[in-house]
Amino acid sequence: MRKIAIYGKGGIGKSTTTSNLTAALALKGYKVMQIGCDPKSDSTKNLMKGKRIPTVLEQLKAKGENLQLEDIVFKGFGGVLCVEAGGPTPGIGCAGRGIISAFEKLEELEAFEVYQPDIVVYDVLGDVVCGGFAMPIRGGYAREVFIVSSGEMMALYAANNIAQAIKNFGRRGYARLKGIILNAKNIEDEQNIVAKAAEEIGTEVVLYVPRSGDIQIAENKGGTVSEYVKDSPMVAVYNELAEKILEMSEDE
Repeated sequence: MRKIAIYGKGGIGKSTTTSNLTAALALKGYKVMQIGCDPKSDSTKNLMKGKRIPTVLEQLKAKGENLQLEDIVFKGFGGVLCVEAGGPTPGIGCAGRGIISAFEKLEELEAFEVYQPDIVVYDVLGDVVCGGFAMPIRGGYAREVFIVSSGEMMALYAANNIAQAIKNFGRRGYARLKGIILNAKNIEDEQNIVAKAAEEIGTEVVLYVPRSGDIQIAENKGGTVSEYVKDSPMVAVYNELAEKILEMSEDE
């Protein structure tokens, strides 16, 4: 079972990239589970026809010890198994703690043993790499990490912070940084800027994902390009991203 975490600052297109990637992997015949680790709980909506699914935290609060896997795991486009960790009411409680509680419940209910996914993808907010947001790499859940970034200063700043956190945890045998996915914002000389930044933090650019209106068209319909804009060049882009990740060795 491949266990992959995709990090990135808020608003960088991390969840869009993740859901289009998992859709591409699913259409290649892999059983994929996508776990949203962001208090907004919108990681999987593009796999669920634009609908928000109940979160682990919400269902824990509502059902307590009677909680079942079918209450928190939902089948989306291409058979992708969708889970949202959820977060507390804004201003009350710790969002990171919510992720920890969700992971503990998934483990207790033996989600991976029951569903036996080929690939698990964690979609993680990377503005702050502490507490629960570090769980996928610190807790040994994910073995591989990819960072979604553009050439914007704050996105690269966040990418550097995430990379440093991975290095610190990596010394203890946890996850490895496998590369940066450049989700373009069409700023001047963007590819060179990100390539240089990747080199400075000791990694590489895995793929350049160009800006495309087809992404917005698909999202407005509640899904991925693989589902709603099948003739888009972006379908090939996400297929290439899926292939590149599949070709990588987990322990490289």
